[in-house]
Amino acid sequence: MDGALAVITIDRPAARNAIGFATTAELEDALTELERTDVAVLVITGGGDRAFVSGGDLKELATVRTHADAVAMATRVRRLLDRVADFPAPVIAALNGHALGGGAEVAIAADIRIAADDVKIGFNQVTLGIMPAWGGAERLAQRVGRSRALLAIATGERYDATTARELGLLDVVIPRAEFDNTWRALAQTLANQAPGATRAIKSVIAAAAPALHRHNEAMATDAFAHLWASDAHWAAVDAMTKGKK
Repeated sequence: MDGALAVITIDRPAARNAIGFATTAELEDALTELERTDVAVLVITGGGDRAFVSGGDLKELATVRTHADAVAMATRVRRLLDRVADFPAPVIAALNGHALGGGAEVAIAADIRIAADDVKIGFNQVTLGIMPAWGGAERLAQRVGRSRALLAIATGERYDATTARELGLLDVVIPRAEFDNTWRALAQTLANQAPGATRAIKSVIAAAAPALHRHNEAMATDAFAHLWASDAHWAAVDAMTKGKK
């Protein structure tokens, strides 16, 4: 906390800031704490400069094998990101590093995305035989349109920062050397507005363009779980794991 500005940093250098069970629980607790405050701006960023969030922690999630367990996992993280999207104050994703797969879903749940100019972002879950499970597909379609969202997810393309900004996936791109100072200065500018101003502005914009898609939850998590529990997914995970050794 810095006055009316709150910053959540996902800092797991050994796992490139991947999200596992413990990280999910810590994020839930952090949001619960912040929801009780009158914070004017929330920033979510990653530790280091290699990854914003590299996605789900495949080592931890390897224990999730059944359709039912995959639905439960996807539903939990989806609802966590729903809380990010529905946070009463503006949320900025400060992309200090690459945002791939689940990391792109975390980024798209924010209201504003600021990235260093050497960052790449992509919904590349298809390379593991799966699809976005945490609300990212719907949010991406809302941001960039159905056709571009379909292309992005079905091809798994990783976009450089300039291209992502042109697509509307990123809002602000900053030279790496200026990144930390610039995102914080922008966030502080918003936090310094009159008390309640940022929350009031977000409430009106959210009413005009709702960020949540709760009616899709059951369908989306079921579709994801079928892919997750398939032999093709686990073969792709095994191939990737062996390739890293």
